[in-house]
Amino acid sequence: LNIVEGKMQYLYDEQGKRYLDCFGGIVTVSCGHCHPDIVKAVQEQTKLLQHTTTIYLHHAIVEFAEALASKMPGNLKVVYFVNSGTEANELAMLMARLYSGNLGMVALRNGYHGGSAGTIGLTGLQTWKYPIPQGEIHHVMNPDPYRGAFGSDAAAYAREVEEHINFGSSGRVGGFIAETFQGVGGTVELAPGYLKSVYDTVRKAGGVCIADEVQSGFGRTGSNYWGFQTQDVIPDIVTMAKGIGNGLPLGAVVTTPEIASVMAQKIQFNTFGGNPVCSAGGLAVLKVLDKEKRQAHCADIGAHLVERLKSLQQKHEIIGDVRGRGLMLGVELVTDRTEKTPAKAETAVLFEKLKGNSPHSLPP
Repeated sequence: LNIVEGKMQYLYDEQGKRYLDCFGGIVTVSCGHCHPDIVKAVQEQTKLLQHTTTIYLHHAIVEFAEALASKMPGNLKVVYFVNSGTEANELAMLMARLYSGNLGMVALRNGYHGGSAGTIGLTGLQTWKYPIPQGEIHHVMNPDPYRGAFGSDAAAYAREVEEHINFGSSGRVGGFIAETFQGVGGTVELAPGYLKSVYDTVRKAGGVCIADEVQSGFGRTGSNYWGFQTQDVIPDIVTMAKGIGNGLPLGAVVTTPEIASVMAQKIQFNTFGGNPVCSAGGLAVLKVLDKEKRQAHCADIGAHLVERLKSLQQKHEIIGDVRGRGLMLGVELVTDRTEKTPAKAETAVLFEKLKGNSPHSLPP
């Protein structure tokens, strides 16, 4: 599929055929393709100054950082800008290890945190992992209400984390990282109450708690601005990317002044992270999300979509599960509902059928 143009929720191929983008540019386009407010902000900044770095002062970087920090709870007030979610998670892992003085990181099976040499270790999906050293990473059971060994029993999964730290490590860890909603792993919402128990356990073991909001942030869940708020916790470090820039190469790490202080041991620097153009675009994204009430929109449209999908589930045995909230939704296809056997071939066919059934007659 050769995509050549995008307008809000629609994409166009080289033949002019229009597609409804239900994937949001890999969960990235939070405001719509080529949103006029964001395009204008990027164009205006590009005319003035395309590039400088965070070692120099520039008002666009400061304004964006302040606006982003205002969206965070607790003492999450220090912002570092990077270029992607992978870079954000790399920096978060570095911070956790430096601050705690421990190397071991705990991550979830089925989680995805990036494809760099460091974050590939955190990632818990075989299809994305190359055979290289993982580097002091412990993968614990996935608190998946649909496929997990303990169903929705958050306490049982949390006990497994505690046991793993007690028996599979020195008893001290650097940190724990988890997506609130596992995106690449199939839009899996963690068992309710899981993070509250695990965060407590990890902090007692000397570690810091990292929330990966790369896919679930910026109101996508509808019920909350950040995915971790659905679990009623405040992390020590939050990573974000994708929806933060609506397609611009932009990511961020937000943490507390105490944790950030460890970075002063050396020079923390990123050539392109927080450049003026991306900062201007990122600030425009935050303004659009608020002005157009995108979080409420996600809640409204998501509720309608879930209702219709669950109606289809009643009619079609192949739909094993419908899950998520807001516009962070997943549909899992199975050949056997009891065994939950993945319907791989059927899913591939459905993808092609959906791609082909996008008529020109859709209303603009």
